[in-house]
Amino acid sequence: MKQVKPSFIGAKTLCALALMGAFSAQAQAQTSSVTIYGRVVAGVDIVSNSNTGNGNTGTLVRGASNQWGTSMIGFKGREDLGGGTSALFLLESGFGATKGATNGTALFNRRSYVGLDGSYGQLKLGKNLFINNDVWFLDPTGQQWIGSASLVKGRNWPGANNVIEYSTPNFSGFTATVQTSLGEQAGSPSRGRKDGISLAYQKGDLELRAIYDVVRDPNGKFGSVSTDGTGAAGSIFDSSKELILGGTYKIDKLKLFAAWENLRAPDVAPGQADRVNHYWIGANYDVTPQLQLVGAVFRANVNNNGGSANLYMAGVNYFLSKRTLLYVGAGTVRNNGGANFALEAGDSTGPGAGQNQTGGYFGIAHSF
Repeated sequence: MKQVKPSFIGAKTLCALALMGAFSAQAQAQTSSVTIYGRVVAGVDIVSNSNTGNGNTGTLVRGASNQWGTSMIGFKGREDLGGGTSALFLLESGFGATKGATNGTALFNRRSYVGLDGSYGQLKLGKNLFINNDVWFLDPTGQQWIGSASLVKGRNWPGANNVIEYSTPNFSGFTATVQTSLGEQAGSPSRGRKDGISLAYQKGDLELRAIYDVVRDPNGKFGSVSTDGTGAAGSIFDSSKELILGGTYKIDKLKLFAAWENLRAPDVAPGQADRVNHYWIGANYDVTPQLQLVGAVFRANVNNNGGSANLYMAGVNYFLSKRTLLYVGAGTVRNNGGANFALEAGDSTGPGAGQNQTGGYFGIAHSF
């Protein structure tokens, strides 16, 4: 019987296949992806008792760009580095659809960061929303302009530059995020700096959250000077220490919300408000998969004769598809004493001390 010698060509082929498999595995481990995403929101907004700029007030009718939610466009990407580690980036800019203008002068005015993600957690470097934007999880309105930011004049939704941020892995429902936003002021690491920590626990239909942060003014203090660069006297809504505690609980089609927010600014001028207590309850109810009802009550008490205010909000979200919805939101703010809160958090001035304001908005939101 004739012996068949091993084929030298076959051996080469096997070797080549083995090498191709190795390169293929390496290429698979280093796969990357880039996604373009965004949202366009536009409608009409009507607010009563709005400041006309000459000492009077009147009804304001305007286009609604960001009242229900911010229009935005973003780019995000991820590369698998192997070993359970990925590199990531995100670039995101918010804009107003009714005028086509960006929300601020920065190209990417919401987020622009790069980071690493793995079994050890996630590290981000760059620009991001400030850590207290996690109040979104506790706000029954989803941070609409009539919502949790109104009675603290936007204190709980700023952005943050020069960010170093770390998020832990999920430990049996517990997660934590720590963030610092460098002030970049020579001679003082505290001037203009922001720091915070956000803790969360989720199990089944229960979610609990605690957020603590500090926003320092250009002097490195809390409320001694305005953060707008004018050098004017500051307020508790410019820079302060903030604590937010709250939770949500879902019962079938009903989701309940409750939270408490405390602001402290020990360095404000004598006689100015240095403490604010803000708390709210609310609910979302899914009547059908397409129709959602929103309701909330907010209250703020300001010390040193700052007065108090109640804000009532009701809204409807109707989903035409997974990406397109019609929205309606309405509310009223009732100021008492020296309180001068605007109904909508995006407004810089209120109706006047002790005055009330009523309004609402409606429109279309489309995500892609």
